Amino acid sequence: MKPIVFLFFIAFLFSCGKKREIKIIAKNAATGQPYSGLEYSIVSSKTGWDGEKYRTEASGTLNANGEVLVAIKQRSGRTYSVAVQGPENNCYTNMLVQTFDSPFDNDGTFTFEFAECAFLRQNIVNINCEGPNDVFNVRDRFTYSDWTGWSFDIMGCFSNIGGDYFQVPAGKRYFQWTVSRSSGVTSGIDSIDLSPGEYGEININY
Repeated sequence: MKPIVFLFFIAFLFSCGKKREIKIIAKNAATGQPYSGLEYSIVSSKTGWDGEKYRTEASGTLNANGEVLVAIKQRSGRTYSVAVQGPENNCYTNMLVQTFDSPFDNDGTFTFEFAECAFLRQNIVNINCEGPNDVFNVRDRFTYSDWTGWSFDIMGCFSNIGGDYFQVPAGKRYFQWTVSRSSGVTSGIDSIDLSPGEYGEININY
């Protein structure tokens, strides 16, 4: 085989690419229920001499089970991303755009999690105050997320009741707290479970 013909044959094989099956799943992070009818797309990109070029490899809507299975040709030299348009009234997503060979790529399965919005008011009161040197800290997490970092130090005989409601993702939320006093250190966990659109209050009396 002549060299130029051989090189052309190799280039042809790479341009054809390999077939890969992709499964996309969308579900409610709090309840596990599927989101049907959401729009999805799989887009590839390649950087050339004239900039980045994009191509839509597949697109459509998720079925009644909040899923879709598609097959595409994955070509060498291109990067691939999977995206799902979130539902209305959405306050949480694990990631709107996920890429091939990332931690979200579970052997070709890409799972998108969403949570609708609710509203929360926090009432925090030091009911056992021993003086201005009391130090209170709090952090929180949802059942579907990691713990946040600890708050700044809240000092003394702190009391905050009846503040404004603020928008949060629906689902069960945990509050872990610790307080350091002259008599020692105590800690606890409080929680609240919010439905979509619900207005709720969490009372942390420490």
